[in-house]
Amino acid sequence: MPNKKAGTEPADNEKIKDLSINTETADGQFMTTNHGVRINDDQNSLKAGPRGATLLEDFIFREKMTHFDHERIPERIVHARGSAAHGVFKLFKPLGEFTKAGFLNDTEIETPVFVRFSTVAGSRGSSDLARDVRGFAVKFYTQEGNFDLVGNNMPVFFIQDSIKFPDVIHAVKPEPHNEIPQAASAHDTFWDFVSQNTESTHMIMWAMSDRALPRSFRMMEGFGVHTFRLVNAEGVACFVKFHWKPLLGVHSVAWDEAQNISGKDADFHRRDLYDAIENGDFPEWEFGVQIVPEEDEHKYEFDLLDPTKLIPEELVPVMRIGKMTLNRNPDNFFAETEQVAFHIGHIVPGIDFTNDPLLQGRLFSYTDTQLSRLGGPNFHEIPINRPIAPVHNNQRDGIHRMTINKGKSSYNPNTTGGGCPFQAGKMDGGFTSYAEKIDANKIRERSPSFFDHFSQATLFFNSQSDPEKNHMVDALRFELGKVETEAIRLRMLMVLNQVDKGLAAQVAYGLGMHIPETPELINLSIPADADPLSYQPVKKEGSLTESPALSMANTIKDSIRTRKIAILAADGVMEAELTTVKNSLLAQGAMVDVIAPRLGTITGATSTQITVDKSLLTVASVLYDAVYVPGGANSVATLEAEADAIHFLNEAYKHCKAIAATGDALQVLEATYFAKKLPEDNSDATVMREGVIIGTDAGNVAKQFIAAIAQHRFWEREKPRKIPA
Repeated sequence: MPNKKAGTEPADNEKIKDLSINTETADGQFMTTNHGVRINDDQNSLKAGPRGATLLEDFIFREKMTHFDHERIPERIVHARGSAAHGVFKLFKPLGEFTKAGFLNDTEIETPVFVRFSTVAGSRGSSDLARDVRGFAVKFYTQEGNFDLVGNNMPVFFIQDSIKFPDVIHAVKPEPHNEIPQAASAHDTFWDFVSQNTESTHMIMWAMSDRALPRSFRMMEGFGVHTFRLVNAEGVACFVKFHWKPLLGVHSVAWDEAQNISGKDADFHRRDLYDAIENGDFPEWEFGVQIVPEEDEHKYEFDLLDPTKLIPEELVPVMRIGKMTLNRNPDNFFAETEQVAFHIGHIVPGIDFTNDPLLQGRLFSYTDTQLSRLGGPNFHEIPINRPIAPVHNNQRDGIHRMTINKGKSSYNPNTTGGGCPFQAGKMDGGFTSYAEKIDANKIRERSPSFFDHFSQATLFFNSQSDPEKNHMVDALRFELGKVETEAIRLRMLMVLNQVDKGLAAQVAYGLGMHIPETPELINLSIPADADPLSYQPVKKEGSLTESPALSMANTIKDSIRTRKIAILAADGVMEAELTTVKNSLLAQGAMVDVIAPRLGTITGATSTQITVDKSLLTVASVLYDAVYVPGGANSVATLEAEADAIHFLNEAYKHCKAIAATGDALQVLEATYFAKKLPEDNSDATVMREGVIIGTDAGNVAKQFIAAIAQHRFWEREKPRKIPA
């Protein structure tokens, strides 16, 4: 390269300095819009009264949200990593008393659905097993148009007003100066945000619980999060919360297990869903609703419009009205799973919105996001997004237009097209918004009924089983242990102290800190003259101390269908024992892999050739729900000397899974670390010691093993029997 003449271009160090022209620091500066206007309040959107609708004229909200929606292309800003499937929804009972929605009144039809599950914070390349909220979005292709129920696997959210959504996501995303950490909330910026916004406290309890570590998409609940309205044919409305209840129960993995799975198979949830559907083990959920009459809107001590609150099922039971079955995998991941566009504003006649300020903002944000992500206003014409109902309107042209419209009329009213398309009246099924009376002043404020930030967080914690509480303590110690700024950890201890003093004390001990005696807490969620640490809600109906429905310990535990079971074996295995237990497991719908030190086949004690499904080199116990070791002198001796086999068993025990052994396979168990942890039992019969089943009769062992697997985990052995693995 020829030498450049001196003075023709700036030196390298000057080029770097020139970049400072476009840098910005906010030290000591007032917050402004992108056009330099100082902002008085960017924590509350402009509403028609404290509980009123968000107003479109709120230019501060629109600018903030628009900029946020367009920050990432083409990947989704949130919920980037997802997996999806096709299916059908079938109604059990018509809901004509509450709604005129056609698909909620016709029990004869099957409504097609497309469902996408996702993590929230991570990028497309992150792990399925991050501690995170899981998206649970359902697109109903109804005969009246598409209805999108865009929810999560947790019934509440971090914030009350959507104007703060960019803030909470910016806080939980990798820190901007180094893009670390990926798909994790365990860092300073996230906990700095939530420690100053105590409205997040309830959601933090959920996020630190086992709900954030589902065993499978097929084994987690779904919630619509917001309170919606149902409107019947007479125009009478009621409030509704939507629920999805998995027929396999609600189950989780352990945190240590989740971290290991992320290394062994980052696609664990994605693979699990795909394989189950390919095997014909179709995932099923029952669709439920909680109905609250309009006259009961102010009946409870929490506000129905507050998205950080749930309606306890003990107060308003969930009425199960239908079932969703996922029965077909996408043919093309990009064309369907990536290009699907969910929108909370896609509703049908008979379903309407409320003034939930988080819901109101999402109505704007979703369209804005799709315009950026999918390239223009015609994203509804992508095949996966097309409704099955016919589409007729005067919208034309734009990027990626697929429809070829005939005729010269593209406006309304018109005579050149015979007045078509006509507007549909009420009797023709036309959508009409619920006529809610509004009489309020424009104001940036929240209703005082939104100020209670702790009572439901306490309710959630009190409702957990002891193992679940222990997991929450460990999660908080882990997360806050990653926070480098001591002041942030102190603020969070003050917040936790308002939830449960014992919880705060345990977390503080793990952090080597003390809870401050004089709390000082900045809170941007409520007016400065309202103390967030002393605010108490007006006691009304709904003052529960516990809600059993909130604990995963009370979930369904009566099936091992689709559970993955490992059988450890080697040459010389007793074929009769292996076959008896394997066939019993398969008969109950389990998925069974024979795992050996090598691939190919192994030779049984009677010279039978047994196919090996996986080798110890390519799998780990964290990918299975339980493990069985059959007898056979040579097989037992080989496994006892195989370090990977012993580690497989130790790790399965550490993660509280069911373990079984028959005949002389007890010798393998005795080589493990956990053998000395088991209670003594000198009987010759089949026995179960804290989820470890040992016996000589393979048939009896199989029965007890199946019952143990159905229990999911034996969490009670976790603390006193903790072992290295």
